[in-house]
Amino acid sequence: MIVAVLGAVLAGVLVAPALRGLVVRYAVPEGEPWRTRCPACDRELRGLPPTGRCPGCRERLGPGAGQVEAVTALAVAAALSAAHPADAVLLLWAAGPGVVLGFTDARVRRLPYALSWTLAAGLALLLVVLELAGGSPGVLLRCLLVALTAAALFELPAWFGLMGPGDTVLALGLGALLGRYGWSAAFGGLFAAAVLAGLWSVGLAVAAVLRRRPVRGLDLPMGPFLLLGATAAVLAQ
Repeated sequence: MIVAVLGAVLAGVLVAPALRGLVVRYAVPEGEPWRTRCPACDRELRGLPPTGRCPGCRERLGPGAGQVEAVTALAVAAALSAAHPADAVLLLWAAGPGVVLGFTDARVRRLPYALSWTLAAGLALLLVVLELAGGSPGVLLRCLLVALTAAALFELPAWFGLMGPGDTVLALGLGALLGRYGWSAAFGGLFAAAVLAGLWSVGLAVAAVLRRRPVRGLDLPMGPFLLLGATAAVLAQ
């Protein structure tokens, strides 16, 4: 527990500024170039302080103050609380691009390929190394099958414009991760993601009714819920 707390604090202080900068870089609408400079003062954007403001002109950029730092700390704490070191390594890798993907999808409904493929490729490489080192190469076949199944489940709605192509790539990577723990864990992670997304949409609808506003189509970002569901499924093992 002490290790998890210290790791979370260090991640919030040392890693979160870089992740916040990546969120600002990638959280732009489809078709626009990545944001590499402050739109107000043209200062080059890299790491950003927890205030979420440009160090040069104090322009508000990206998520609110402390949000990226808090989520990063929670993700690292969850990873370090895993019972097995191999699980912690896998979750720690997923935490970096996962935090950026979650915030980006929540803001602009977009999962950039540069991040989703990085997450998926890193998980694939780590799984190969860990399973071969552990003498369980057969598990890799299950990881592949689960990854393809999860990607297929999200690719079909993408054909009809109900989801973005980035969701398919994210499901591919997280499916490979969940395949390490078996089909039940994989279905549990995907089911948890669907339940969380459903509860969130119901909450948004109820809030709109209470505020006497029309309930229109709810364009939900699936990325954050996929990441939460996969993390919960891994920790449940």
